[in-house]
Amino acid sequence: MAVIIEKEQCIGCSACVGACPFGAIVMEDDKAVVTDICTVCGACVDVCAVTAITRPEAAKPAVDTSAYKGVWVYIEQFQGKARSVGLELLGQGRILADSMGQELAAVLIGDDVAPLARDLFASGADKVYLIEGTEYKHYSTDAYTIAITDLIHTYKPAVILMGATNDGRDLGPRVACRVGTGLTADCTSLGIDEESGLVAWTRPAFGGNIMATILCPNHRPQMGTVRPNVFKRPEPDMSRSGELVRVASKVKAADIRTKLIEILSLADTASCNLEEAEFIVAGGRGMGKPENFVLIEELAAVLGGAVGASRAAVDAGWKPAIHQVGQTGKTVAPKVYIACGISGAIQHLAGMSTSDIIIAINKDADAPIFKSANFGIVGDVLEVLPILIEEIKKLKQAC
Repeated sequence: MAVIIEKEQCIGCSACVGACPFGAIVMEDDKAVVTDICTVCGACVDVCAVTAITRPEAAKPAVDTSAYKGVWVYIEQFQGKARSVGLELLGQGRILADSMGQELAAVLIGDDVAPLARDLFASGADKVYLIEGTEYKHYSTDAYTIAITDLIHTYKPAVILMGATNDGRDLGPRVACRVGTGLTADCTSLGIDEESGLVAWTRPAFGGNIMATILCPNHRPQMGTVRPNVFKRPEPDMSRSGELVRVASKVKAADIRTKLIEILSLADTASCNLEEAEFIVAGGRGMGKPENFVLIEELAAVLGGAVGASRAAVDAGWKPAIHQVGQTGKTVAPKVYIACGISGAIQHLAGMSTSDIIIAINKDADAPIFKSANFGIVGDVLEVLPILIEEIKKLKQAC
């Protein structure tokens, strides 16, 4: 829906024409007219000196926002175990809920997953909405979308947090579309806007060159997906308890349009499971050529860790994008992060700076990565890595 121009108020100054980044406003008979390519970005609203232009939603909210209460966190689980990102978001959800004066609830869906509720209460949840059934044993877009959509219509949460994982990126947009709200994807920070009291969702924009903060004033729930490892998991308090709300499943077999044929071996994807890895060895442009990444892979294998890459290495085609660490890649927080031939651009640091220990290997003693590193080795990475691999092998044999 396009912005609205009150022709009686328009003075024909054409300031809005120049302000529109999409060329969606033209002048006809000395009055501004909006064409159908308008994206409702609001740039014209801000420059109109006589307030002749408004967004369509400015007239009235799309829903009764006062009817929506509470902060929800979707708990992603696999094979009966809660993924770390859900627990991380419970910690941040607790902060948001307390700031808003509302309760924090976890949404748990699966087959025989009720025992997980205790950990969710311990991580800060006041309430757990539980939906169980054999149809939820494995994630499916149809089943989970129907389940969460029904929960939202029934209980009306004000805020929903999901992990920006493969499943979360699939589920979040579908649920948002079903309930008629927006979704801020791939967030790296959350807060409360002081003026409006709304959740302030912050995410990279324009290729990571700027950080955009987004509000959702007129639709509910406010929804967003958040990258794993952005927030630390809260320390569990096993003395906490809460209300377990069992919700009957409304999904029928005919609703699920896909069939699970096979689950591939987890070992096939272990080398790029960056979000869960305790050790990550990452390579950058300083590796020289793709063939040299065999050293990165060997060190990661010796440590039982995962292989990462800088954006420069991915853009060069040396590693697939699934390995990319950084603002436009994955955010990680391993126990040990070894940066090999990575200069330390701010975009890369944004994706790994919360690692417990950072070890940098670079022949440039002035490389920015050393300012963030706990330990640094100045030298040729192609000479250092074979020595490091051999020494770690000796230590493991001696244990």
